[in-house]
Amino acid sequence: MSEVRKRIVFHGRVQGVGFRYTAKYLAQSMGLTGWVKNEYDGTVLMEVQGREPLIFKLMEGLNNRMYIQIDWIDSKDISVKEERGFRVK
Repeated sequence: MSEVRKRIVFHGRVQGVGFRYTAKYLAQSMGLTGWVKNEYDGTVLMEVQGREPLIFKLMEGLNNRMYIQIDWIDSKDISVKEERGFRVK
């Protein structure tokens, strides 16, 4: 199964609730690469790369955390990059 890369914007109660560090922990545990950062409008922006089922598992894991409330997600496929690890920006 080939890798995909997605740019995802998370809307809801996603800042100030440990979202980015939870995302980093989950992504690293699944072998996904990319980054995550807070945006000024209160959303969280993520670029994540790996097998698509694992990316969906990451999003499910984030949605099932206490304090985090994802109201909706905007997602689009983007070009795969050569990179290592997953980081918080």
